[in-house]
Amino acid sequence: MDREHGNRLISSLCYQDANAAISWLECAFGFTPHLVVPGENGAVMHSQLVSPDGRSMIMLYSQRDDEFGKLQNPPKSLGGCNQSLYLVVEDVDAHHARAVEAGATIHMPPTNQDYGGSSYTCEDPEGHIWSFGSYDPWAEVDCPQD
Repeated sequence: MDREHGNRLISSLCYQDANAAISWLECAFGFTPHLVVPGENGAVMHSQLVSPDGRSMIMLYSQRDDEFGKLQNPPKSLGGCNQSLYLVVEDVDAHHARAVEAGATIHMPPTNQDYGGSSYTCEDPEGHIWSFGSYDPWAEVDCPQD
C-alpha cells in the first residue's frame, strides 16, 4: 500500500447534525471537506473529510432511520462513546490550542507518552473522542511493498 495516498481503513462517524460537525471539524481540527452528499431536509447522506496533512480521511453522515443508520448512532444518544480516533499531527501544542479555541472539551492535555511522542485527548460537540499526537505508529512498521 502506498501510504502517501491515504489510509485504507476509514472511520465513519454518525452525527445528529452532520453539517454542523463538518464545519466544527474544519475549524477545530483542520479537516477539509472533500465530498458532501446532501440528503433530505438538510441531512448529510455521506461525506468525506481529509486530514490537514492530506494523508487520512474520515467519513461522516447524519443520523437517520434507514437500514444502515440503525447500525450506528451518535455517542450522546448512546450515553457515551465506545471507540476513539487517533491522528498523527506535526505540532501537538498548536493543534491543541486550535481545538481549545474552537470549544473542544479537553479530557487529557498535551502530555509526553512513555511509548514516545506527545498527545492530547478531547471530545467534539456530539461526544466523539479524538486523540492527536506526534507519535507515529507507522514509523516502526516495516510494511511490505505492493
